[in-house]
Amino acid sequence: MPGVGFRAGVGDFSGGLDITPANRMICRMELLQAAEAAVRKAADVCQRVRAEMVTPESIEKKDRSPVTVADLASQAIVIEALEPLGIPVVGEESADALREDAAVRAKVCELAGASEADVMRRLDAGGHAEAKGRFWTLDPIDGTKGFLRNDQYAVALALIEEGTPVLGALACPALNCGTVLAAERGKTPPFSVSTVTDPTQARLVESVESGHSDQDQSVQIARALGIGRDPLRMDSQAKYAAVALGDAEVYLRLPTRPGYRERIWDHGAGLICVECAGGRVTDVDGKPLDFSRGRKLEDNRGVVATSGRFHDAVLSAVSDVLGV
Repeated sequence: MPGVGFRAGVGDFSGGLDITPANRMICRMELLQAAEAAVRKAADVCQRVRAEMVTPESIEKKDRSPVTVADLASQAIVIEALEPLGIPVVGEESADALREDAAVRAKVCELAGASEADVMRRLDAGGHAEAKGRFWTLDPIDGTKGFLRNDQYAVALALIEEGTPVLGALACPALNCGTVLAAERGKTPPFSVSTVTDPTQARLVESVESGHSDQDQSVQIARALGIGRDPLRMDSQAKYAAVALGDAEVYLRLPTRPGYRERIWDHGAGLICVECAGGRVTDVDGKPLDFSRGRKLEDNRGVVATSGRFHDAVLSAVSDVLGV
């Protein structure tokens, strides 16, 4: 099956890289090229699964969210591409889901184009719980429910250095007929946030799943800002892509229960794309997102991403509604 016709964020960097183990002094641009090539390849396989299966095979994880063969194959493919770089990976999935199901294991190996031993090793290699300093964080399919219902999902990869995303690649196969965004901190990407300066003219984007963000509070915040347009609702970090591309001005992910903390792989790639495109990303308290505390954003509550032009006004409305 031919690859997806993605709209490139920074060009096609699928080959020609010297990323042998001996070459450890790799510049960020080369890392970004490797990251984009990896998410493109993984997204092609995910699209193949969607095209070939009416209902993709799934396994029920302990947290009862669906995980598909595409999730696992995608993570194996990305980690294979990153292995020569020698940088640890914090990924969402592990090989545990495959150990008790030979049929699904065989399908994942087929999709990944690798042996069972290599696939299992690569999936387990993404299980770093306490990566420090410099590491990748990966969500092989962000928005699995969207993937399953033929809606929005993303393959999301970010490089973290000392608690901050410094580059990321975000493949959104169902967004605008296929979109890949790639961004490096300090560099201007070929995409930009909206130029709308009046918050009453803004478009808000939020999760489809009400369990991911408090939608009742989102309505109150939109009303406080004078936003009259209905919100866009989509799964995955495609919401970040919508802000980075100027299709929306505000993305809210509001806490749904006390003590809940977001996972780092759900925000790393999206954050760097929005910030490099000229936007701002904080938590609901206005604090930068801290990726140095393990697999969760332990020091942050919720997420507010905007085009940056009225971020403080959004934070003020959030504070009034949440009572913080």
